Amino acid sequence: MRTGGETDALKFYARELRIPSICDDIPEVASAAAEGNWTHTAFLLKLLELEVDRRIENRKMQRVKRAGFPQLKYLQELQRSELPEEARALLPELETLDFVKEGRNAVLYGNPGTGKTHLATALGIKACMEGYSVMFTSVPHLLTQIRECRSQMTLRQLELRFERFDLVVCDEFGYVSFDKEGGELLFNHLSLRAGKRSTIITTNLAFSRWNEIIKDKVLCAALVDRLTHKAFLVNMTGESYRVKETLNFSSKN
Repeated sequence: MRTGGETDALKFYARELRIPSICDDIPEVASAAAEGNWTHTAFLLKLLELEVDRRIENRKMQRVKRAGFPQLKYLQELQRSELPEEARALLPELETLDFVKEGRNAVLYGNPGTGKTHLATALGIKACMEGYSVMFTSVPHLLTQIRECRSQMTLRQLELRFERFDLVVCDEFGYVSFDKEGGELLFNHLSLRAGKRSTIITTNLAFSRWNEIIKDKVLCAALVDRLTHKAFLVNMTGESYRVKETLNFSSKN
């Protein structure tokens, strides 16, 4: 093997060991080692530490990507003072993610535009960062996926994957009504996680109005019971962010 010195040799071995990103660190770490008169062990330790840190960060980003968030919204971007009062009060407890650890649900309900999806997404992203597996889906999309898998005889595989996620965010419950079959499919699917894994539901409807989208009263009552058992129920009724932004924009023009 011909190399241009020890640095080239290190780069060669890093590529052979499939850790080529270490190559980017070698010049800077080697310089610091020379200036600080590091031992060989300290030099190697620093290189490996940087590589492990990079892999941990990459795994976080991969979990976020696999979760399928339509937009990346973070907790630090929330205008907490603009959140509805109940959401402001419960947010410190929710962002600990203890509810995910305990397999409890959270239902964010209220009129459109008050930050339900932003909050649910931000909690989901934080969960990804802390090592939890997360799935984001809209309820209409989930129901379409269930129907397609059933027709393709792959429903059990979907159910097994759905059960395993530490956290599932189901957005936009209440925007589309279900027929009896759709309600039953959704109930059966969400029930797989009941009492075991955490689910966040966002909905524009109060529970008393869920029978508007699920016509079967018994099924509707059962679904509400399953989702709300030991759950955080967060009333997010308030003034719409989007309406406020539109008014602010209009006043400036």
